[in-house]
Amino acid sequence: MTIGENELMASREYDVPRELVFRAWTTPGLLAKWWGPKGFKNTFHECDMRPGGTWKFTMHGPDGVDYPNHNVFVEFVPMERVVIDHLNVHEFRVTATFEGFDGRTKVTFRQLFKKKEEFEQAKPICVEANEQQLDRLGKVLAELAD
Repeated sequence: MTIGENELMASREYDVPRELVFRAWTTPGLLAKWWGPKGFKNTFHECDMRPGGTWKFTMHGPDGVDYPNHNVFVEFVPMERVVIDHLNVHEFRVTATFEGFDGRTKVTFRQLFKKKEEFEQAKPICVEANEQQLDRLGKVLAELAD
């Protein structure tokens, strides 16, 4: 869903506690399992999970194309928020928030693009890709909850 200027948002509720969701976002081995759209795999080269830490990885598309990614972690608020700046190709900021209620968790994924033209170019792809990514997160969370 498009909200505001140059910003996309997707949200999902999961039937798991907030601690589990936060762990899936902040444990490199778990993050690598679900980050990206359906069919993608990840190779992490550097994942320094702290404010100012670098996150470099390659997304391997189902079509065999590799997509190098360079990010910097901006903020971690335990159990509440993770903020990441994506610094290559299209520049954008990801803000993920986690709201816990009755043993469930609502994840809100916001993607704010730096430039309007890049937002317009990426929007048709990212809307569906963000939903697929949240689907993949749900599968990892279901495995962790078992």
